[in-house]
Amino acid sequence: MSLYSLARTALFRLEPETAHGLTIAALSTGVAPPCTTKPDPRLAVRLLGLDIPNPLGIAAGFDKNAEVPDGVLRLGFGFAEIGTVTPRPQPGNPRPRMFRLVADRAVINRLGFNNEGHAAARARLVARRGRGGIVGVNVGANKDSTDRAADYVAGIEAFADLASYFTINISSPNTPGLRDLQAKAALSDLVARTTEARDRMAERHRRRVPMLLKVAPDLDETGLEDIVEVVAGSALDGLIVSNTTIGRPALSSPEAKETGGLSGRPLFALSTIMLARFRLRLPTLPLVGVGGVDSPETAFAKIAAGASLVQLYTGLVYEGPGLVGRILEGLSRELDRRRLASISEAVGIEAEAWAARTA
Repeated sequence: MSLYSLARTALFRLEPETAHGLTIAALSTGVAPPCTTKPDPRLAVRLLGLDIPNPLGIAAGFDKNAEVPDGVLRLGFGFAEIGTVTPRPQPGNPRPRMFRLVADRAVINRLGFNNEGHAAARARLVARRGRGGIVGVNVGANKDSTDRAADYVAGIEAFADLASYFTINISSPNTPGLRDLQAKAALSDLVARTTEARDRMAERHRRRVPMLLKVAPDLDETGLEDIVEVVAGSALDGLIVSNTTIGRPALSSPEAKETGGLSGRPLFALSTIMLARFRLRLPTLPLVGVGGVDSPETAFAKIAAGASLVQLYTGLVYEGPGLVGRILEGLSRELDRRRLASISEAVGIEAEAWAARTA
């Protein structure tokens, strides 16, 4: 039995948010062991104007308040994403609001953008300035905001001198009405306002920060095409596909009845199909694949479906920090097997096959 298997037994006796808090504390104090996997230059990715040491990143939601980006990077991730952060602190939805679906290797959450706000996250990022590493900032809107697009603009303004990239998160299912921003008219307005803010701040700070849009996996064909049309005509730099799902595929765990967004293994097929469909419609736009990544095989499948970068979170809950090194080693082996000179050569090689599937 591995060390993490023993730790997981203890952690799984705790309420999920409590266990997560202990994980953040372990990373902040350096208790978690660093990744010992030797870097493979074939896994390095040049994307969005950034030199990323490998294509694997931590998804938003793990480090909401920018407490441990350096601890995350020490685990071997090529990049970290903090947030979602909102202008003002907010407590989120009432607890309990996170549920492990152990039999399904999944999690349901209805957290509701609980975070300490811009000021707290900014102070922590300022304190780590100069340490290097790719650290993105995922920005959102307060639940009670009367102008949600203005909240996203405020996020751009607050972190434009610190963020390696921005993620505009309009796809969480746990803030009422947030996914309405994916509708064509609302999205056009949001993208126009946030890209204008980004470009304005670029002039002030003399650095242009790439900006990505994070979308839901539950889009119908009309919704997908609307997003494609808006994104194709905009100055956005990429898409993250996808957030959690409100759908409920066949699940075995009694917790499946809980409301909220489902992440983990059951999301893999749905999110990868959606990723591939965006890849075929936006063949040159950088895509980040998220959803159900818990092995080298699922990570490579995201890349083959069209992702230049891959993120995970729920996989860590079940597999532990050693998962990062195992995925990187597995990607290197896959390059050997396919005789590819770099991971970028694998991007989209199976997009048509994935896009033709049904979840």
